[in-house]
Amino acid sequence: MGLKCGIVGLPNVGKSTLFNALTSAKA
Repeated sequence: MGLKCGIVGLPNVGKSTLFNALTSAKA
């Protein structure tokens, strides 16, 4: 659930980077 809060709290640029990092970690 914290993942959603982090993405929403970060700007678009940070969101993309964070999303990629999370996807990589989950994969």
